Amino acid sequence: VVLSGGSSMFAGLGDRLHRELNLLSTQPTRITVIASPERNHLAWIGGSILASLSLFPQIWISKEEYDEYGPTLAHKRCF
Repeated sequence: VVLSGGSSMFAGLGDRLHRELNLLSTQPTRITVIASPERNHLAWIGGSILASLSLFPQIWISKEEYDEYGPTLAHKRCF
């Protein structure tokens, strides 16, 4: 489990999630919770990496395209 975003910054959230997932697990499963200190910026970092890829212009959706085709265009173009 990778915690990301500002709401994941609550003190003790990673430890609590790890503890509760272990309690819910029915099988002996190794559960790992990653709570990076910079997780409140991970969405920004991921977007920056995506925008720097050479394939990004191929999946770019303009406002005009979105207005014409709606959110399903993202599924058609990116998946």
